[in-house]
Amino acid sequence: MRGLARIEQDVLGWVDIEIDEYGPYDAICKPLAMAPCTSDVHIVWGHAYMSDAPNRVVGHEATAEVVKVGDKVKDFKHGGRVIVPAITPDWLTVPAEQGFSQHCWGMGTGMSFVTFKHGVFAEQFHVNQADANLAHLPEHVSLEQAVMISDMMTTGFYAAELAEIKPGDTVACFGIGPVGLMSLAGAQIRGCFPSYCCRKPSISY
Repeated sequence: MRGLARIEQDVLGWVDIEIDEYGPYDAICKPLAMAPCTSDVHIVWGHAYMSDAPNRVVGHEATAEVVKVGDKVKDFKHGGRVIVPAITPDWLTVPAEQGFSQHCWGMGTGMSFVTFKHGVFAEQFHVNQADANLAHLPEHVSLEQAVMISDMMTTGFYAAELAEIKPGDTVACFGIGPVGLMSLAGAQIRGCFPSYCCRKPSISY
């Protein structure tokens, strides 16, 4: 099958790959909607920690349709629409069970896409531990909305969790892009009610 890959440093292109083997708890999915991340740019043209493996398919933000499931998967079946999180850790590790799923095998290793295997920018891709790492996509939620959940929303919410925000706290968020907005939403869920201050930028021609 075809996938969009980091062929080598500074080179992005289409490659032919074999589908990853899936185990009894895993799933194979085909993408319905995908989004690029700045991490993809860093992986190809920078020196991101994720992977320098040649011909490694990039991408970790997607909604998808389930194609195959292992015989131990209980909550998902062929044809189901799902949200695929950017972080798909091994939930049987000690760090994951202690609340640090993003770092299950070491710093940042909960992001198995690209780090250990091909990412989602392919005709099909593998998801480990499907019952723990997939979410059902409700019919009333659009693909465009859902793909924003897979990384931007969860990253912002995770930042609010790591900050241990408590009701009544005051927070400041620097860099109000999509992830920054989601971190403020996460702060509000945890009981902080920030004030929004927007300054119109000056533009000169």
